[in-house]
Amino acid sequence: MARETYTYQPDYAVPPGEILGEHLEALQMSQAELARRCNRSPKLISEIVSGRASVEPVTAVQLEKALGLDARIWLGIEADYRLFLEREAEKLEAERQKAWAKNFPINELVKRGAIAKPAKGEDRVGAILRFFGVDNVDVWEANYGDKLLSNVAFRHSPSFTSDKYGLASWLRLGELAAGELTTEGYDKSSFINALHRIRALTAGRNTESIIEARRLCRETGVALTIIKPFRRTSLHAATRWISPRKALIQLTARHLRDDQLWFSFFHEAAHVLLHGKRRIYVKTNDNQTQEEERAANRWAADFLIPRGDWRRFSDARDFGAGDVCAFADKQGVAPGIIVGRLQYEDKIPWSALNHLKTKLEWTG
Repeated sequence: MARETYTYQPDYAVPPGEILGEHLEALQMSQAELARRCNRSPKLISEIVSGRASVEPVTAVQLEKALGLDARIWLGIEADYRLFLEREAEKLEAERQKAWAKNFPINELVKRGAIAKPAKGEDRVGAILRFFGVDNVDVWEANYGDKLLSNVAFRHSPSFTSDKYGLASWLRLGELAAGELTTEGYDKSSFINALHRIRALTAGRNTESIIEARRLCRETGVALTIIKPFRRTSLHAATRWISPRKALIQLTARHLRDDQLWFSFFHEAAHVLLHGKRRIYVKTNDNQTQEEERAANRWAADFLIPRGDWRRFSDARDFGAGDVCAFADKQGVAPGIIVGRLQYEDKIPWSALNHLKTKLEWTG
């Protein structure tokens, strides 16, 4: 039978400088005198005694000659002390990492199959790091933490309500999904043509329309994903550039209604067409006063329903179900889109005509 090995790890360690100071006191020798005997600077001896400098082998040999205490003892004390400090730092780092990992929506990520269920606190850290594809917490901060989120267009808004860890996790899921989609290089003209075809798809069955919209986007250099939001995030959609020739439109379908889904899609498409590639545009209920968000709203509204047509219809003040369906059919869009805009502009109550909207279903 193999013998068990036991290790002793004391919860304290005495710095060699403290022992040196006590030894000098017992000998009634000043630090300056010791420095003279060792042919070293008084500053070095002072730093060793105060713990700011370590005992190097050459110093240990000099102390042996000056004080009569074996050099190996000095080096042993130094090694024990440094090992103790390293283990204490390791404990603190482990606690910091465990506290960091608790910020993430672990259970939701497990439920979605994004990570394996961690057995304990340390496993949570590894699971999150693997999910983001980074080596440690500091690398995560540099790539997905505050540095990344500083590029979110409304990140510094006082009304920002999304949890940063939930937002980063949601963005990462979109990034991974986009990585699985092979796209052509982005071409603006082709994307605009695809948007006209997708507009017509809104009047069809949602499942088939979404699949076809994703295909059309891929052919023009845009990855389209629908990622369910986390509980701690207040999001509708986001747009970012994965590379100079590949954009990502990431939807949440948060309210599971076709009007919200399609308007969010065309809103994000506007960011691809109108705005820069260095920012991440996240659509929420909180940031609609931002100029870039207002511009995207105007573009999406006018693209879905030409401004003149909408003015004539909305000024008629006759918004029965038959009238809405007839106008939607004439425009070639889903009736729910008309209802959603009427509600948004306070033309009808939020409770009116919701039966004309189509409910979406999560398939995963």
